[in-house]
Formats: sequence, structure tokens, C-alpha cells
Amino acid sequence: MTRIRVINPNTSQGMTDTIGRHARAAAAPSTVVTATGPAMGPESIESHYDEALAVPGLLAEIAAGEAAGDEGYVIACFGDPGLDAARELAAGPVVGIAEAAMHTAVLLGRSFSVVTTLPRTAGRAWDLARRYGFADACRGVHACDIPVLDLDDPAPVTVRTVTEACAAAVAEDDCDVLVLGCAGMAPLAPALTHATATPVVDGVGAAVKLVESLLSLGLRTSKRGEYATPPPKKYSGLLDGFGL
Repeated sequence: MTRIRVINPNTSQGMTDTIGRHARAAAAPSTVVTATGPAMGPESIESHYDEALAVPGLLAEIAAGEAAGDEGYVIACFGDPGLDAARELAAGPVVGIAEAAMHTAVLLGRSFSVVTTLPRTAGRAWDLARRYGFADACRGVHACDIPVLDLDDPAPVTVRTVTEACAAAVAEDDCDVLVLGCAGMAPLAPALTHATATPVVDGVGAAVKLVESLLSLGLRTSKRGEYATPPPKKYSGLLDGFGL
């Protein structure tokens, strides 16, 4: 039995529940998926400020998973916040959903485009495409101008807006694959694949399967260098208790 903790870095319980359902649907029957969210942080992540303040709560969830015996982790926010820090803290593999989705997309076609939420998040998607080595494969980043929390139990008009953005991305970019730029879009992937006649990759499912694969191969994050456990030191103020 494999134990994977899927962490929604925002504090929206509704979104955590949605992400958990989708992650469990993607997981193998022998995998136990625990979907959690932090006790502190922003209710949605739509800016660099939100992302920065989401990381302490995310890392607290990684620490809780280590104490509970979880073997691998998914960071279920397309900005992949705190990914490097989480890898330092966790013994098992940690995968971000943007990372997983982009890697999956290039296995399905020579190019992909990202459909995300607010326009201000597009720069982060481009940053990650470059970081992960996919700057040439990424044809474009398209924003729906939809707030993240509107994707929790989305209204028909929201679904229509996302569908239209996906169709426009395919038409404008001539891309082979679409990548969904928000964990809250995960449940829409099958319908969007059908509507656009294009493979649509949801990072939540892709990340769960990638973590499962790494664990089944007996692979864990290297602790030889940069991802070694951080050196112990005192943390003060609101971060008292985060010292290792």
C-alpha cells in the first residue's frame, strides 16, 4: 500500500475536497491518498504575495505527513509554491502539479499551451516552463480571467469561459496539447479534451501518477546536496516551531 499526501496550499476546504476526489480517482486502488490543506495562509493563491505566505502552511503539512508516515507528496497549486523547500523536508518524492503537467504534455506532443486563471499569473507559468526546460515547447499561456475560487463547483458560465479559452489556445497557438493552469480545473479535463479534440493534461492526476511511479521504482529525492535536510537553527516570532 502506497501513501501519498496531496496538499492544497490554500485554505479553501471546498477546493481541498475537490482536489482530493480527483486525486483519488487518478490513483491506483492500492494507493491511499490523503488530501489536506494548511491551517494558515491565503484562501486562494493568485499573486506572488499569496504564494509566499502559503509556503509556511504548506511546509507544516509536509512535516505532518512525515510524522504520519506518508511516502510521497503532491503540491496541488500550479505555481508549485515551496517545491524546493518541501523536497528538503520530505524523505520521499515531492512533485508539483505544473511540473508534472508540463512533463506529461511533452510526452504527448511536441508543443503545449497553458490555460490559467487570472492574467497576473501568466508570468509565473512562463517562469516554470523555462525552469523545467520547456520554454521552446510552450507555445502560449492564456488566462480566462476567472478567480481561483470560482472554479470550486463552477457555474455553467465559468465552464463555458474555460472551454472557450482552451479552444482559442488551440486555434491561436496550433499546439498539440493543453495544460490546465489551476488545480481547481482538474475535474474539467475530460470534457475539455472532448470539446477541443486535443489532449488536456490536469496536473493533479499527472502528479499523483508520477509520485506513484517514483515510489514503485524505489526512487526518493536525493539528499546528497541541495535537497539535504536543512541545518538546524532557531526560528523566531510567528515561525517559532519551524526550526528543525
